[in-house]
Amino acid sequence: MIINSVAKYKGTTYEAVIDGSRVYLHREIVADFGLAPMKEISDEKYAEMMLASDRRRATERALYLIDYRDYSYRELFRKLLENYDEDICYYVTDRLASLGIINDRRYAENLARKYVEVKKYGFYRASNEMYRKGLDRELVNEVLAAYEEDTAERICEIIRKKYSGYLDDRDKVRKMKNALVRQGYSFEDINTAVRMMECADDDEFE
Repeated sequence: MIINSVAKYKGTTYEAVIDGSRVYLHREIVADFGLAPMKEISDEKYAEMMLASDRRRATERALYLIDYRDYSYRELFRKLLENYDEDICYYVTDRLASLGIINDRRYAENLARKYVEVKKYGFYRASNEMYRKGLDRELVNEVLAAYEEDTAERICEIIRKKYSGYLDDRDKVRKMKNALVRQGYSFEDINTAVRMMECADDDEFE
């Protein structure tokens, strides 16, 4: 294969014409593979160069995404798979994981803190949200276990802040319980909190 021309295109990108076909490459790829007009490049070297270019692009895409928010390994892989071959996605996510740029445990701990402490989600809703982020079920359960002991107190805090006017009305207490179920709390934990708050409703629900 003959390299017809190599010229700067835009920013760090170069346009190379190889056997009449245009390819766009980062300047480091151009330098690494010694591209220059009228030089030859073998089919094997060309394939190696294009693989290196795709890996670089996929890595840049991954880092761009991570700049905006954290990703789990699985979630980032799925995102990259929209534009790149599976082997390239594995290469990038494996590399970023080995460098600690993506870390499922750290991500899970941060999400648990956000969902439980900030948004006040119960276990069921928090875990479902975390599964959707591509986190492993066992890891999610392990991380959320740290918050189990304070669940009833957390529900009491929600009741004090949002439902303080409901406590003396049985119908309103029932509505409050249903809202707490939607928030992801179990019937058992809700009933425990209601007893602690001495609400008007003496009936427990299942």
